[in-house]
Amino acid sequence: METLFLDRVGEIKKELNFLEKTLKVKLKINGKKIEIEGSPLEEYEAIIILKAISFGFSAKKSILLKDEQFSFQIIGIKDFTKRKNLAEVRARLIGKKGQTKKTIEEISGCHIVIRDNEVGIIGYAEDMQYATTAMQNLIKGAKQANVYKYLERINASNKQRPKA
Repeated sequence: METLFLDRVGEIKKELNFLEKTLKVKLKINGKKIEIEGSPLEEYEAIIILKAISFGFSAKKSILLKDEQFSFQIIGIKDFTKRKNLAEVRARLIGKKGQTKKTIEEISGCHIVIRDNEVGIIGYAEDMQYATTAMQNLIKGAKQANVYKYLERINASNKQRPKA
């Protein structure tokens, strides 16, 4: 049995039956404390998925992490900028009406959540590094257009290589 302490458990409580059925584990929620009961591999998968849900991803998107080709990563905004006003940096990442975030999600094929001073990304492991680099470049101050060009160039070269 594994025990996990998470800040945001509302989505987990709301999707409890779906999560227990899909993850094949038993979840007991007591405040911010979550007890996970199942086989070691299922418990490990559940921990990663519950952390993604707690970060702000929906249960449906977080369940993608059950597939070993998907991964979840958190980027600290403070790690890539010396700016004091992180609200401006978050605004650059999100863009007008969420357009920058949406465009990066569409081009990279990853799901992105921007929360407080962190960025969470769920996607195919090989696409993850491109989305991560794109977000880091935006945090450092790169123009959105340059980041889009970078991602589109990567996509074009990936389409040319043979699929496994």
